[in-house]
Amino acid sequence: MLSRLEQAQEKWGGSHSVIDAWLAERQELLLQYCKIAGFSPYDKKDHALPDQLQIQSFCQILMDYLSAGHFEIYDNLVEACEEKGPDSAKLAQELYPRIADTTDVALDFNDKYAENSQEQVLRDFDRDLSHLGEVLESRFELEDELIDNLYANHTD
Repeated sequence: MLSRLEQAQEKWGGSHSVIDAWLAERQELLLQYCKIAGFSPYDKKDHALPDQLQIQSFCQILMDYLSAGHFEIYDNLVEACEEKGPDSAKLAQELYPRIADTTDVALDFNDKYAENSQEQVLRDFDRDLSHLGEVLESRFELEDELIDNLYANHTD
């Protein structure tokens, strides 16, 4: 996921301030994900779950990222694709529902863990976090395809 982010930043960085800010948010989300998952360099020494504040912080960044996508970025990208022609518009219309499906998984994760520190609920945390990581990776691929559709094929 981090290498995909680096590729996206190299490819589209500086092309639009909104995209730059969104990719920076993606980077923060990925760093927080790695931290609560215990990936290097954030290895968990005792394999303990992250504390509730770390989980809440991650969930807040996750919600910020999702919100930025849905309420600031996608509409602008889809509208720009529609202006560029029917093929771009069609691709945008195909990708958006698939991106929205990933939102449901992320919202479910947030609802389950953002305010819940009960041990019984936290038993599923590692499994749910892993599933969320897979879903986020899929989401990033779809988002990148949407951005690439606009910038690589249709910039003036």
